[in-house]
Amino acid sequence: MYREKINDLRLWKAAGWRKPLIIRGARQVGKTWLMKEFGRTSFEHTIYLNFEKNPRLKSLFNVDFDIERILTGLQIETGMQIRAENTLLIFDEIQAVPEAITALKYFHEDASQYHILAAGSLLGVAIQSKVSFPVGKVSFMDLYPLTFSEFLIAMSESELNKVLETGDWKLIGALKSRYIQRLKQYYFTGGMPEVVASFAADQDFIEVRKIQKNILLAFEQDFSKHAPHVIIPRIRMLWNSIPTQLAKENRKFIYGIIREGARAREYELALNWLYDCRLVSMVRRVSKPGIPLKAYEDPAAFKLFIVDVGLLGALCDLDPRIQLEGNAVFTEFKGALTEQYVLQQLLADGSFVINYWTAERSTSEVDFVLQYQSQIIPLEVKAEENLQAKSLKVYHEKFNPALAVRTSMSDYRHSGWLVNIPLYAIRQVARLSTQDSRLTI
Repeated sequence: MYREKINDLRLWKAAGWRKPLIIRGARQVGKTWLMKEFGRTSFEHTIYLNFEKNPRLKSLFNVDFDIERILTGLQIETGMQIRAENTLLIFDEIQAVPEAITALKYFHEDASQYHILAAGSLLGVAIQSKVSFPVGKVSFMDLYPLTFSEFLIAMSESELNKVLETGDWKLIGALKSRYIQRLKQYYFTGGMPEVVASFAADQDFIEVRKIQKNILLAFEQDFSKHAPHVIIPRIRMLWNSIPTQLAKENRKFIYGIIREGARAREYELALNWLYDCRLVSMVRRVSKPGIPLKAYEDPAAFKLFIVDVGLLGALCDLDPRIQLEGNAVFTEFKGALTEQYVLQQLLADGSFVINYWTAERSTSEVDFVLQYQSQIIPLEVKAEENLQAKSLKVYHEKFNPALAVRTSMSDYRHSGWLVNIPLYAIRQVARLSTQDSRLTI
């Protein structure tokens, strides 16, 4: 399996400013595999330490932060010699030993020659609760489920992916049916590595759904095992309401859908817990498309998505025939799946600040508003080949952007202020240039 982030890890290894690197991501998105694969391909030796499975490691960190003593203890524990020039140290599930998180500061200050990767599925929760966090002494990398490009490669479609990367729209259009077939499959499988590996091997949709259900069950077990007991019921209620929230036409999160009469303050801790575990992403409304977008956010208005489009389908038990064959009865939720897919690709890219826009006292809504470098790009998402862009037109008349983007199943086309990008090529939006209002290829 290929993950694009391994290239970022190689750059981290070569950097003179290198700090210990923390990889953030939800459970089962592939953090452990990525770290081990990086060690296998880029170092002579890899020392893998799982702080959750080996309780003896805690004693190395709860005395003091003498790095030489800690390294000696790690060598004794593993029976391996740690050499800065050729050894990768992996601290997995590091949240199980909060003192080890704090120790990263001293690795940076006193032993920066060592290569250290750390990860933990519940790291965000630990950081918020009981850790003296080494601010400024570590770097971060966010890992998400496999992108559509990575899915294509996993499905032995590397050549199809290369064509997407060239931006040759005539050739991409000629291969449209193959891209759409794979995209529909991706909508169902999503990008969780275990799911993709199973589908690539057997093309078995029943087995895919079984694995997805097991992943969702693991998430639920995390709720019970790690969350404060007082908020566990609220976490479950909020989590299970997400498909209903996304089935609404405007997708705005409404607390009253969780439970009649529910208020934000009752579910704030539950929402933050899911967010810290990287299980949900919030896309906040902006009142205007100004730079920076953060300055114009409405904290009370947001859309809530989960970590993966395949898991979203599994959470609401969508029949695979609905997703793979299309069904007009499910058009609205198909739109939700498509927005989930688009957001997933944009988040994995890592280049965008992502919000959405609605007009005051109006039904006009632009699904996403992106800040990319010094540009603000409105992006409207269409599940099928619908080329109407009523909300984008309202937005254009109000704010006159240099460029607006619609993504749909239709081919690439550029007409005046509006560009249509096929859904399967959505990552091409990063090539947009406001200087000439065209995609720069």
